[in-house]
Amino acid sequence: MELIESRDIKQILFDMGADLCGIASVDRFGQAPAGFHPHDILPSCKSVIAFAKKFPVGTLHCETNVPYTITRNILTQELDMMSVKFCGIIESKGIIAVPTGTISHTRTDPKTGRSRAMVSAKHSAVAAGLGRIGKNTLLTTPEYGNMVWLSVVLTDAELEPDQLLAGNPCPENCMLCVDNCPVNALGNPEMNQGACWEYAFGNGENNEYGELVIRCHKCRSICPNCLGSERGSKAI
Repeated sequence: MELIESRDIKQILFDMGADLCGIASVDRFGQAPAGFHPHDILPSCKSVIAFAKKFPVGTLHCETNVPYTITRNILTQELDMMSVKFCGIIESKGIIAVPTGTISHTRTDPKTGRSRAMVSAKHSAVAAGLGRIGKNTLLTTPEYGNMVWLSVVLTDAELEPDQLLAGNPCPENCMLCVDNCPVNALGNPEMNQGACWEYAFGNGENNEYGELVIRCHKCRSICPNCLGSERGSKAI
């Protein structure tokens, strides 16, 4: 196995187009639900790599949600392609790495009935020091606020983890997302998935071509954190 450091991992992903990248040691996932721990996918996993692409803010200011939907779909494809290509690159160095899928590969948690990704991307991003989760249940980063799209790769390489971010990203008295959710899906520790998804996807408007359009992103767009307050750099 070729020696590789955290900075090398990040540089590969930045060169591929990632805007953010962080690394978590697998021991930070002790609270993961049974069946959704990194070891449930890759038993030899030692490190979790979370990376993101910035979501263009202009998509929130349109009279139609078509641009938002197109961007979300394209970023999902790009991140999945980046994950697979990245895994191939570091596998050539004798290191095992596997993609976990950006958003499409989910299953129902038998204990709670909730739909979960194989490994939660936003919780992985928190564990990797990229941001914190706000009242809207979205990841908020210092660099880009909540306007990021995430993906996760698991590896058996033992990498130096990034520091966690402290504090709450939301002002204590701010309830904008909770008060303005059209289906009252927020306000509890976990979002009401059924209500949110039925409104945003199940009853989504269609454009003139008959394609499904995401109907709602109110929790993202109304949040003061839809833009980051600290513009970050890719320099490592």
